Parts: sequence; C-alpha cells; structure tokens
Amino acid sequence: MRWSKAVFVALAVLALGALGALAQGLTPQQMDQAKKIYFERCAGCHGVLRKGATGKNLEPQNLKKEGLTPAAVKAIITNGFGGMPAWGKLGILKPEEIDLMSKFVFEPVPEPPAWTFADIKKSWKVYVPVDKRPTKPETTRDWQNYFGVILRDMGQVAIVDGDTKELVKILPTGYATHILRSSKDGRYFYVIGRDGRAELIDLWSKEPTLVASAKVCLDARSIDSSKYEGYEGKYAVVGCYWPSNFVIVDGETLEPLKMVSTQGYVKSTGEFLRENRVASIVSSHFSPEWILNIKEGGQTWLVDYSHMNLKGKPINVKMIDTERFLHDGGWALDKRYFLVAANAVKKIVVIDAKTGEFVASVPVGNKPHPGRGATWDHPKYGPVWATGHIKDNKIAVIGTDPEGHPQYAWKVVKMIETISPGNLFIKTHPKSPWLIADFTVAPTPEANATLCAWQKDNLEKKPVCWEVPGARKIHARMVHIEFNKDGSEFWVSAWANKDTPSFIVVYDSYTLQEKARITGDWVRTPTGKFNVYNTANDIY
Repeated sequence: MRWSKAVFVALAVLALGALGALAQGLTPQQMDQAKKIYFERCAGCHGVLRKGATGKNLEPQNLKKEGLTPAAVKAIITNGFGGMPAWGKLGILKPEEIDLMSKFVFEPVPEPPAWTFADIKKSWKVYVPVDKRPTKPETTRDWQNYFGVILRDMGQVAIVDGDTKELVKILPTGYATHILRSSKDGRYFYVIGRDGRAELIDLWSKEPTLVASAKVCLDARSIDSSKYEGYEGKYAVVGCYWPSNFVIVDGETLEPLKMVSTQGYVKSTGEFLRENRVASIVSSHFSPEWILNIKEGGQTWLVDYSHMNLKGKPINVKMIDTERFLHDGGWALDKRYFLVAANAVKKIVVIDAKTGEFVASVPVGNKPHPGRGATWDHPKYGPVWATGHIKDNKIAVIGTDPEGHPQYAWKVVKMIETISPGNLFIKTHPKSPWLIADFTVAPTPEANATLCAWQKDNLEKKPVCWEVPGARKIHARMVHIEFNKDGSEFWVSAWANKDTPSFIVVYDSYTLQEKARITGDWVRTPTGKFNVYNTANDIY
C-alpha cells in the first residue's frame, strides 16, 4: 500500500528545499542513539529489519521509491500518520530526536545483534528458590483481585489492590512491558517486556515479590504458561520478535529449556523471512498446546509441550497456513475457538483448538486490533466476539457458535459505527451490560480522551460516549479497559508522557459513573492493566 496523495500534498511545503537531501551520514554516537529510539518506539510495528508489518516498510530504498525525504518523514513523526502516534505533538520525542530519526531511516538498515541460548542461560536468575516460597497466600488482601498495572516508560509494574485501590508494590521490570499473563491458579504473574526480559512475580508473598527473571530475547511481545489439566504452571513460553523464535522455560523458575526458530517462508509466496515474529500466544484448554501466531509468515503454530519432560522426545509443532500479518487475538466465549487479527488482509482468522484446524477467515475493517477482543452471549446471534480497528471507525461483531447458531457463525453479524478510527482495545464482562471501547491512537486529542459504551443486547442503540475530565489537560490518551474480579467496575489508564503524573479512572460497570481515581507521583505512563482473576480465567 502506498502513502496517500493527500499526505504528499500536506507535506510538500515542509519537503521543499530538502529534495535530494537524504541522510548525509551519522556519527557512531548518533547511530547508537537512533538505534535505541528505533528499537523502543518503531521496531514493534515496522520491524527490526524495517520491512514493515502493522506499520509500513521503512527500508531506505522503499522510502525513496515513495518519494519521501527526511523533511517529510520528520513531519510524519511529529504529527502522526494513520495508527502511528504523533511522537512530536505528544512530547514523547524531542525535536532533535525527531530530526535524528528522519535521517536514520535513510541510512542502511543496521544488522541486528544475535541472542543465543547460551546468552539466555547466562541471563537467567532465580531470586527466591521454589522451596523458599510460601505454600499458601501470606497476604490478607484479596490477591485474586489485584491489578497488575504496566508503567510502560518507567520500566515498572505496579500491583494495585482492586478492593481498596491502594498501591501494594512497584516492581522493576524490563523496558516497555507489553503484557502480563496469570498462571492457571493466579498465583504468578508472567511478565514480558519489549526488551525480551521475562519475569515472574509471586502474589502469595506478604507483598508481591519478583522471584525469577531471564532475558529470553532482544525484542518480545508475548508470554503464556501451560494451563491444560496436569500441566498447570509447569511450563511457560515466550514469543520473540527478535531473534525470531520461541523459547520454552520452566513455569516456576523461568529456567530456559528449549529454543525454536520461527524463521521460515511466507505461506503463499515462499519468500524467506528472517524476521518472522511470534505475535500473540494463548494456552489451549483442550490439549497440552500453545497457539502461537507467526506474524509475517501468515501461519498459526500449535506447539505441543506434553513431551518436554521426556528425555529425547521431540517438540511437536503443527503449522497451519492462515493469513498475514497475524497480530492480537483471544478466545471465543466457549474457549474452544481462537480468533486473531490478520492486519494486512483485513480479516479475523479462526482456529479450532479442539480439532487443531483452520476454521474460517472473516473479512472485517481496516487494521483490526482486538487486543483479546470482547465476548458475550447476544439474545439473537448467540455467543459473539468483537474487534475494533485502528484505521476504521468500526467495531466488527462476529458470531462464534456453529452448533447453536450456525446461520451466524463466522460472519460479521453487526458492524458498529464508532466516533473515530484509532481504537486499540475493547472489553466487556459477563456482569456488565456494556461493551467499552477506547480511541487511543485516534487522530484527534478529543477522541484520544474519549470512551464509548454500547449496550451489548441492543447494538443498534446509540452509544454513550464521554470525554474523561482531565485527560486532555495532561495530553493523555485513554487506553485499555479492564474489569475487576466481580465485574462491578472497570479501570482505564490515562497514558501521558513519563514526565507527567497521570491517573487511572475507575467506573461503575452498570451506571458508567466514575467511582474513583488512582493518582500519585508513581502513576506515570500507565497502560495495560491485568486483573488476576480475569486474566487467569480468560474473561474478556
């Protein structure tokens, strides 16, 4: 897909005088700084090798082919484009950093560093041995209603009491933690940062304690534990962006056990991919398997971990050709069917975890981004699953019950109009009548600060939308809805610059009225929030 003509027109004035003035060469110090910024801010969407996926191809030859110049790129970085944040307007990148990056992308792509199994083993640390950990919860708090709150740019995870809203503990983690996943019993939080550092937090201690860590890769997004009966918490798996592989570790210590490369071929063209990244992972409830989504290759892998403890037995991997570029996804209401976004083809892929088969590819809108999606039982359509979109002002609701409601299964039963494109997460809960959406990467600050709610049983009804007071004042984007254990309230983060204390707002899940605000100097760059009970039980 090429850049739109409207963008060229808008940037023409800025580009005047810069035509032909491509990168003139950077010093080694500038290159090091630029590589760090690119890794932290750009590689997730555009790729370490800059070949693009969710974001556009940023190889120098492609930028030149598109007619772009450093001045034009500088304007895009400053003002944002499509689902790309306005790094300059938001104050996240300084003018001199933007200038540097506008030159860096015209330099040859640096060779990414390697990371070996020996490197992982060397990085592995156990801070509290298993036999020194509590055998039952030592806290009097309801630890199952803890929220793990990502403080993204602070390199921290905050554990917050869902009952009292009190900060329980702040733990240092890797850079830009992406997700937290709970063990089957909820005792442990598995943490993965974008720097590939995995961590294990024990919630049974008097206060949450970091008990193990390992730098599993150099860039990562996904982690999950084994949840099938008999294997609960025995293993965990990390999906790496770079190097492209997955790594199986011990579920209680994070000891690295096995490393498997995902470099391979595009499912349709046969093009070889060095950067063939593991995007999202879920743990099957029907068999001892993880479902791994291989982003650039357009494949879903079913990884059988049942032989991990049998010496000499192989890891069995079933490779299913699906669609490109696979991203986020989650379970249908019955937790049998897994639905995942394929950004490049504007579709949702459906995998049957019980049979291990590719079931359907459902056309939706532009750049679906479900997070884990939202599930509920609709009075007409039966069980459904929904996704929002980055580049469309739509929410697609898909039927997921081929046995009870076959006429609606694997079809978009309702396409809901939203106030803006730029949705990142939608969420609901069995106890709430509402489907809630944010507009985190919308093109306007008004939309960034707004939340909307639709009645799940009456999707035709006009939504309730409101701008969160105080969000625009600190240039915050509201992001990521998460319900508490009993579904009586939901929390949303105000994601601002790390130099600005922010807040998490708590709403009544029935009335949508604000109940509380979690504030404090520690509340900086809050993004994802993960309730222990809901995360352990895949409730979304």
